[in-house]
Amino acid sequence: MSVFEILMLLCFGAAWPFSIYKSYKSKSNNGKSIIFLFVVMTGYLSGILHKIFYSYDPVIYLYALNFLMVGTDALLWFRNGRCSEASEEMEK
Repeated sequence: MSVFEILMLLCFGAAWPFSIYKSYKSKSNNGKSIIFLFVVMTGYLSGILHKIFYSYDPVIYLYALNFLMVGTDALLWFRNGRCSEASEEMEK
C-alpha cells in the first residue's frame, strides 16, 4: 500500500462531491464532457482491476468510491440532458 497512491486518490476524490452537487443543482451539462467522465471511470476501473489481480489492499475502496462518484456524475449528465431537452420543448 502506497501513501502516495492514497494521497492521489484522496485529492482526486475530493473534487467529485462538488462536481456532483453542481450537476445536481444546475440541471445543466455546461462544461461537462461525458467522454471525459467515461475516461476517468475507465482509469478508476483499471485501478480496481489491478488491485484485484495483482496487488489487493484496502486502497481498492478508494478506487471504488471514486468510481462511484464519477459514475454518479455521469448519470447526472444524462439526467441533465433530458432536463435541458424538456425545458427547450417548453420554450417552443
